[in-house]
Amino acid sequence: MREKTNDTFYCCKITRQQCNMLKPLAATLSSSCPGSGVGVHHENFAKQRYLARSCEGGRWPTAFGGSLHFCSNDQNFFQIRRIRIRCPTRRQHIFPKCTADISDSPCQEEKDVSKATLIWRAIKLPIYSVALVPLTVGGAVAYLQTGLFSVRRYLMLLASSVLIITWINLSNDVYDFDIGADKNKKESVVNLVGSRSGPFIAAYLSLALGFMGLTWVSADAGSMRSLLLLACAITCGYIYQCPPFRLSYQGLGEPLCFAAFGPFATTAFYLLLGSTSEIIFLPLTRTALSASLLVGVTTTLILFCSHFHQIEEDMAVGKMSPLVRMGTERASVVVKGAILTLYAVLFALGFCRALPLTCVVFCALTLPIGKLVVSYVEENHKDKGKIFMAKYYCVRLHALFGAAMTAGLVYARMLAK
Repeated sequence: MREKTNDTFYCCKITRQQCNMLKPLAATLSSSCPGSGVGVHHENFAKQRYLARSCEGGRWPTAFGGSLHFCSNDQNFFQIRRIRIRCPTRRQHIFPKCTADISDSPCQEEKDVSKATLIWRAIKLPIYSVALVPLTVGGAVAYLQTGLFSVRRYLMLLASSVLIITWINLSNDVYDFDIGADKNKKESVVNLVGSRSGPFIAAYLSLALGFMGLTWVSADAGSMRSLLLLACAITCGYIYQCPPFRLSYQGLGEPLCFAAFGPFATTAFYLLLGSTSEIIFLPLTRTALSASLLVGVTTTLILFCSHFHQIEEDMAVGKMSPLVRMGTERASVVVKGAILTLYAVLFALGFCRALPLTCVVFCALTLPIGKLVVSYVEENHKDKGKIFMAKYYCVRLHALFGAAMTAGLVYARMLAK
């Protein structure tokens, strides 16, 4: 027995030009019930003109019937009056139930994202590599210079750094929520928790605990220079996102990020992990400064590429990020230039012996991932859905480049023995 269905779809306003785009609908209706023919006829009236497309089923004349009626008024707007489809084999929705205006692009519903996925995005676990890489590279430089490495200090600094990054992420969500930037951001911690106060308290508790840990290690190493550098790095993070400064809204987030994670943090970790009771005043070498510059570049790339998919949201709240100012096409050229500069500086530092040759060789092995970042951004910078992944490709480059630099520095020390 054939089951009959009778679905009525509601009205949507479309322009005359968009109506022309619906002409292939007859073929769609035909494909809904194989074997049925499609006929088109016109009926003219005094004030309204109707275009009726009906499926005249030769094979199922009684079981199938469908019609699509358009009418135009004096304002040159067309309305879809009625769609009725009865099909014995399968049911195909031509238009969803909606009363909104049809745009130039097809009406698509966003797929529901699972709560587990939203929580994973909110945690931003891959982003915590920005806490691990400066510390590890700084420790490797200290090992190259002194042959010393303190596991106890390293773990304490790692825990403190993770707490500082947690403060950055949580406070950024809180302050973006305050101005409405994260209104439609499902993975925002504030939106997931449903409260502003919880993330706010957790953020500043993390900051307090993290800074206490950094202070303890600085006191243990007897290096107040390190504590001053780390305080400068935290200050950069504060004025980057927290009121009343919020310099990220002026497009200054990238320079602050470079300074915080590069020269400030990496150099401070080098001093902390290389200082002992016998070596209190560890000199700032060109190797330490060179490594910190490269770490700063790869970290800043992550922040820069994180703006690609949120240009509209940034513009809505007046956030003049670099992507808002230059657009995605020019920004993709900037990404390519930054990657080329990264490796050019790497080879230049190796040539002038600011970095060991082993470090240059190991870092050169990351060229494929650097090329992947460039090609991915060039191909997808206009696709908001795909370009979201660009920052995670930059995270891979950041982590692999840092690991390669660490391996090169450690291996150089082993060869020196």
